[in-house]
Amino acid sequence: MTDYNKGLMSFLDESPTAFHAVASIKKKLVANGYSELAESEKWDLTEGGRYFVTRNDSSIIAFSVPHFNFTGFMISAAHSDSPAFKVKENPEIVENGYVKLNIEGYRGMLMASWLDRPLSVAGRVIVKSGNRYEVKLVNVDRDLLIIPNVAIHMNRDVNKNQTWNAQVDMLPILGSSDDTKGSFMRIVAEAAEVNEEEIISHDLFIYARDKGKVWGGSDEYISAPHLDDLQCVYGCLEGFLGAKPSSSVPVLAVFDNEETGSLSKQGADSTFLEDVLRRISLSCGKDEEGYYRSVSSSFMVSADNAHALHPNHPEKADPVNRPAINKGIVIKFNAAQHYTTDAVSCAVYRDMCESNDIPVQVFTNRSDSRGGSTLGNVSNAHVSINTVDIGLAQLAMHSCYETAGAKDTKHLACAMTIFYSKTFRTDKSGTFELVD
Repeated sequence: MTDYNKGLMSFLDESPTAFHAVASIKKKLVANGYSELAESEKWDLTEGGRYFVTRNDSSIIAFSVPHFNFTGFMISAAHSDSPAFKVKENPEIVENGYVKLNIEGYRGMLMASWLDRPLSVAGRVIVKSGNRYEVKLVNVDRDLLIIPNVAIHMNRDVNKNQTWNAQVDMLPILGSSDDTKGSFMRIVAEAAEVNEEEIISHDLFIYARDKGKVWGGSDEYISAPHLDDLQCVYGCLEGFLGAKPSSSVPVLAVFDNEETGSLSKQGADSTFLEDVLRRISLSCGKDEEGYYRSVSSSFMVSADNAHALHPNHPEKADPVNRPAINKGIVIKFNAAQHYTTDAVSCAVYRDMCESNDIPVQVFTNRSDSRGGSTLGNVSNAHVSINTVDIGLAQLAMHSCYETAGAKDTKHLACAMTIFYSKTFRTDKSGTFELVD
């Protein structure tokens, strides 16, 4: 396994939820000399300083300041969340001799992938200490739950056109009613190292316990939970940390709630990115005019994984734009602007990659089917920047166990190292530069 995939697998193991992903990113940033800022405090930035700020414990923006007279911002945006099941308040359902958890779907998952595999629960709890409300991350790090299938003898049509009802079919078993009733919050409290009565609220999610694997006849594939989109998060983070200083401010943005449309205070459709860029500009002595000039000479990479050509269903793909696993970074296009890529942003990013022997390929949806959208077009409504949408080719997107290429993590990390070492410039004549 390459060092990039070892690092990716370690990151995935540490990140069963968006909260844990951000905590893992923070840990790595601190180890590389970055200091935490608070949105509620005054920012006194210094030339050469390295910083990060979080929102809701599930989104994070990191940046460094090469010098106060910077040209613009070089930004990547990826997301920390994945489709999953969220545990409701009053979580236990006791019936028919079982204790089950009352859950609801957190957007768009392949439900069948969650059946008959070991699961557990992780997230955050809020505890009260005096007049303060404190956040405690929690991961019940053991096989705790299973969502059982119905035997084929009782459902003869299961292999035909099966549908799944989240309130009926997808409730995980915690244990028997005789032994386990009333124990769920106690188990969570023990894992959080607090008393059960101290917990006054929670954001808890079910996650698959399966570890990441490298596999295939030539070890060419990786499979793991959360590849969409933590593979892109990891590649962008590696590039961010490995880059050389340039005339621009490098910005790593990781947002929560992309899978639900980014409509939250910590999502890409919030003011988080705009707030941070404006505060950087103000702290560096720029006025409002200077901020707008910096934004005009900025560039964003919106990084979210892409659909690979499926081995058994090639008819689902566009006739000619058919990304392959391990064939490099995927540039994503959509005429309706669900992806932000246009001729300018594609040219800049593609040329940067190809000039450095990093392979690129193209994704478009079939013209008779609508795909998803991602971070770039949403964040551009708040900060309008030349943006390219990219990703890494993968199979089984929104499964709780996805598959991608063992070579492609390195492709992205290398590309983003180069990207963050560059400065983007635009002028009134409609020409653009990407320079060292």
